[in-house]
Amino acid sequence: RRVRQGIDLIRVLFENFLSSDYCSLREAASAAYAQVCAPYHTWAVRTAVSAGMRALPTREQLLLNLNETGESAEKEMIRYINASRPVIEYIDNLYVSRNISLDW
Repeated sequence: RRVRQGIDLIRVLFENFLSSDYCSLREAASAAYAQVCAPYHTWAVRTAVSAGMRALPTREQLLLNLNETGESAEKEMIRYINASRPVIEYIDNLYVSRNISLDW
């Protein structure tokens, strides 16, 4: 379950990050967390994650630290998004085929 959520969290983060040139990493990560993980976490975990989001670098700092340009990062993020979808689908199908609930 955690692996699947982790893959999905990064996918949604990248989609959010690419949705606008003005979307900060903090905004993209917070929205991705709220969508993918927060519904399954306790209040204490959600609070700790929220506090940790404040430490995220800016969009520009992230690209600089990764030694990427906006264009090169976008290319790699799109590759990840496209590659992760079938993996998530495979994991979901594996759970269903073994009668394991997807309502974690």
